[in-house]
Amino acid sequence: MTDAAHDMVAKRAERLQAGLKQRYAKERRFKLYGILAVGVAVAFLLLLLGRIVEQGYTAFYAHSTTVPIYMDPERVDRAYPAGTNFNLMVAEQQLARFGIADDAQGTKATEMRGLFSSELKFQAADRIKADPSLIGKTVPITAPLSDDADLYFKGKISRDTPADQRRLSDEQIDWLDRLQAEGLVRSHFNGGLFTKGDSTEPELAGVLGALVGSALMLAVTALLAIPIGVAAAVYLEEFSPRNRISALIEVNINNLAAVPSIVYGLLGLALFINWMHLPRSSPLVGGLVLALMALPTIIIATRSSLKAVPPSIREAALAMGASKTQTVFQHVLPLAMPGVMTGAIISMAHALGETAPLLLIGMVSFVPGVPTGFDQPTGALPSLIYIWENASERAFHERTAAAILVLLAFMIVMNAAAIVLRRRFERRW
Repeated sequence: MTDAAHDMVAKRAERLQAGLKQRYAKERRFKLYGILAVGVAVAFLLLLLGRIVEQGYTAFYAHSTTVPIYMDPERVDRAYPAGTNFNLMVAEQQLARFGIADDAQGTKATEMRGLFSSELKFQAADRIKADPSLIGKTVPITAPLSDDADLYFKGKISRDTPADQRRLSDEQIDWLDRLQAEGLVRSHFNGGLFTKGDSTEPELAGVLGALVGSALMLAVTALLAIPIGVAAAVYLEEFSPRNRISALIEVNINNLAAVPSIVYGLLGLALFINWMHLPRSSPLVGGLVLALMALPTIIIATRSSLKAVPPSIREAALAMGASKTQTVFQHVLPLAMPGVMTGAIISMAHALGETAPLLLIGMVSFVPGVPTGFDQPTGALPSLIYIWENASERAFHERTAAAILVLLAFMIVMNAAAIVLRRRFERRW
């Protein structure tokens, strides 16, 4: 072989080596870009979650006080104890105990009364109602502190802040410090957050009413959307003829899955409330609207699961003499059930977090109680979060973050259940 041929082979080998190095370098860069993309996504997710936890963890504990109240016979209404102004009695007695004289307008008593929640009044009234013999005696009553006093003990109201920029005066802060020094203030888990409904007072507000409302809505949604969605998907995938009509239906189902949720809210307002006159703000209407929104997702997921079943299963069943209906419902659908359940659970989790449709059907109103039926006015966790975030009291903002954490916990549980069911029952072909 001549020197020219050797040189040509060497140059070609060099070019091949250079090309290989470039391809390997591109592959390494692509992997690096992928790792960076995942890292950025995880970082933003952790930042969001960390911010929510930072704002909301303080809502899971609260401060209460135990104060002695002299049940003055001249001021306690024996016939109707709840009509007695126990908060003012406590304020005046605390001022007297601190050796502080009030002015003619009762300014200091008003400031002292602002440190205690209105729950104190109901606690005292219940004690008198249960045992009228307590009138004329000194009775210790335990009740939550007001929202501002609670925020002070949580460090969200500071004495260093200028007085005109905080809702507690220097004197009120001194009184709180004195109550704490006397051991009358204690910190405890805020069980009321999960056992009470909404309230205009932040320290008494809870998510129970919204939780029950969301559960009732999801029950209506699941009872309607899952059977109808699965049945429609089975018919479209296994029984319907392949013609222009079925193709048009398939295209429209895919389009409905991309329709903004607020459009479903407008549809629910026009159809279920204005035309059918169903009760506004009820779990029934909310569940119907969410069922309409969940149907396309369930149909698409079910059809995908049915397509994933190998044709050999159908052919074997038909060869053994099974009818078309027996083949679908006794062989194909059971094998596709993990995907069907996954799609249904994910659609339910998506419906749980929807806010816009609920606002349009009236679930943005204040509902203090806990619903006991499908036709009663109620709230839902997403709408409760919206209401609390727009409230003027600062203490509602920490409860907003806490409600978000509760909603995220429910969605994580539902998505985890979908993953577990899929992995538990999934069969690989």
